[in-house]
Amino acid sequence: MDKSELIETIKQANSDNLNMYFVTRILKENFKNGSKMLEKFDFKVYQIEITDGIREYLFDLSLKQFEKIENNESINFIDYDVISDDTEHLFTYSVKNKVGSFSDVVYKQLNDNPVKITDLNEILSSESLWAYCVGFQLDSENTFYTFRKISPGKVGIDEKEDSQKKTLSASIRTFFDTNTNTLSLLKGETVYLDKNIDCIFYRDVFYILRKFYFEQIVGLQDEYKKRAEEIAENISCHICFGETKLLSEKIAKSPSLHKKLMKLEKLGSLDKLNDKSLKKLERLGKNKKSPINVQNGKIVFETDEDIENALKLLCDYFKTGDYSGISYGTYAGKIQKNDEG
Repeated sequence: MDKSELIETIKQANSDNLNMYFVTRILKENFKNGSKMLEKFDFKVYQIEITDGIREYLFDLSLKQFEKIENNESINFIDYDVISDDTEHLFTYSVKNKVGSFSDVVYKQLNDNPVKITDLNEILSSESLWAYCVGFQLDSENTFYTFRKISPGKVGIDEKEDSQKKTLSASIRTFFDTNTNTLSLLKGETVYLDKNIDCIFYRDVFYILRKFYFEQIVGLQDEYKKRAEEIAENISCHICFGETKLLSEKIAKSPSLHKKLMKLEKLGSLDKLNDKSLKKLERLGKNKKSPINVQNGKIVFETDEDIENALKLLCDYFKTGDYSGISYGTYAGKIQKNDEG
């Protein structure tokens, strides 16, 4: 499906056939350390009754997002990649690839009449509100869904003398009543809905508007972090590396670093690194003004810059256009197969 086909499909939607769902996440009791992080959590879907006002609000904000896709000619579909250029794209990600436990949400739970919420407070006592979903039923057999990640700071419930309940910090929640021109306390459960959509799901494919949040929703960020830790362990054992403890410390805080390490693994640069290629890497670093820290014939990480420079060089960050001869830098790019014949 190309962009025009997707737009034509979602234009068939109307607010009358709109449903809203909350998706919660909970840690699996039987999760094993060696298992994939994509399988670490269980997701549960709950349907929530909404007023006509909320229904129109959700429909209108969705329509505006769809119109942005339609009107922006520079937005094109490209296959999802861990690291991509910063230009505007609509990434496509097939669920048949791998989304772990989250595939149960889109393939089963949303189609099986989810339980309706009667007490959000009770659910949040044991589960984390993870995302909200809007379903647009096109006909008896076809529905597309939009998802938006919900941050913990956008959920508020009454304490009710229970210190274990999740609350919206220590503040009180209020609203301005235009009928009485007074500020009043807002009681009960509240969830803040902003005006963004992170991804659309239709017929086995996610169409990704906001890559960072999509990766959070389906659990890819957790998987990338685990893989980055494994790659860092391989680096620490590599014959061409010395002290690399700082790398492990940075992995705990930097999702962007996870992707760079995965790019490094995909390129196979570590497998090619030896005493001879290390000298070449050292010369290249000086030439590109991104010197690596080499001590006693080994790369060491003593500063953030040491890590950044080594990864840039090993990931072919520095590139030159064949035609223009212009030099530029990016971690993005796919390996091209040479034409044969």
